[in-house]
Amino acid sequence: MVRRIIQIDQEKCNGCGLCAEACHEHAIGMVDGKATLLRDDYCDGLGDCLPACPMDAIHFVEREALDYDEAAVKANIQRLEEKKEAEESVVDCAAFAGKMQSELRMWPVQIKLAPINAPYFDGCSLLIASDCCAYAYGDFHRDFIKGRVTLIGCPKLDMVDYSEKLAMIFASNNIKDITFTRMTVPCCGGMERAIKTAIEESGKDIPLKIVTIHIDGTIQ
Repeated sequence: MVRRIIQIDQEKCNGCGLCAEACHEHAIGMVDGKATLLRDDYCDGLGDCLPACPMDAIHFVEREALDYDEAAVKANIQRLEEKKEAEESVVDCAAFAGKMQSELRMWPVQIKLAPINAPYFDGCSLLIASDCCAYAYGDFHRDFIKGRVTLIGCPKLDMVDYSEKLAMIFASNNIKDITFTRMTVPCCGGMERAIKTAIEESGKDIPLKIVTIHIDGTIQ
């Protein structure tokens, strides 16, 4: 049938893509850097694209063309939306894959919930961390948790003396060494005292390294 439909002057088109964005039916696409009418039956002949063109490269013509097919347009829009969602999903997965992964290899990590004896304690390097450390120090997983069994706690929050529980863990397992990460705040001093008391009460000579983290994330 002969009907009114757009015509794009390829010589005038500067490839800005504004007409494609203005076309609600997605009848216009960019091909080789130029705006192109993709399918006659996608064009409704209303001309939303005309005022969007800064080069006056789009005009109406009367010619033989397929009738406007609303069902085909809706199906195409649905297909394009699904394609966009799939592409965004791939991008999200790629972004996640590039992020640092957790180095935690055991659970639970809270001192008050940890078992007295567990296979992962045998011959391990043990990390005991004050709760706040992982929030203050950005690379905490990579620099401290990696390669270690991890226990965390805060005597101020739990309102307990960890020394008895830790002494039982130390005495019941072959722990190679202990790293204690603490903040500069006073309440971490209670954790440090509990660890030193627990080592003494366990009757073992376990090397202890203390790392103090400032609230700005730096190590003192």
